[in-house]
Amino acid sequence: METQVLGLSVDSEPCLTAWAESLGGITYPLLSDFYPHGMVAVKYGVLKDDGRSERAIFVIDKEGYIRYVDVHDIDEQPDNNVLLKVLEAIDPEAAERSAELEKAASPLPPFVQPDADVVMYCTSWCPGCRRARVWFAENNISFVEVDIAKDRMAAALVREWNKGNETTPTFNIHGQIFANFSIEEVENALQKLK
Repeated sequence: METQVLGLSVDSEPCLTAWAESLGGITYPLLSDFYPHGMVAVKYGVLKDDGRSERAIFVIDKEGYIRYVDVHDIDEQPDNNVLLKVLEAIDPEAAERSAELEKAASPLPPFVQPDADVVMYCTSWCPGCRRARVWFAENNISFVEVDIAKDRMAAALVREWNKGNETTPTFNIHGQIFANFSIEEVENALQKLK
């Protein structure tokens, strides 16, 4: 569809550059709302009293009207299917052309899951993924890591498991699928392996 994704943060340009590099690069422009601090966030009503901004998604149409707003907790991920439906409603003709192009494209081969008892679907930046890596290392638990930012077929599988969301970490522990790192849930799944 004819859309442009932009990231906007109250962080400085060097901070945003370092963050993007830590992810191995990103595919959309990042804008800094650092000086005057948070003025764009203020105008959109998402700057907090402590100088940080809320995590928010705004869909703005070609005429500059805000058509959708989603403000949520920093650890929550938006439902991509909801965003796609919003975009389709704004420009149904572009959505139809996009669907036709998708049908004409050759389908991706199915993702082949790693042959391991413990598989973590993750991203490099995800805080829950970092905690899980540390916990697995401290407990000498071997696992296979699949970075869904680099493997888009794996990302499609994660979306299928998580109602359209690319939730990380998502675990497949011997066929038991669950999202988000919970020591209790991981230990329960590992107990079933014994």
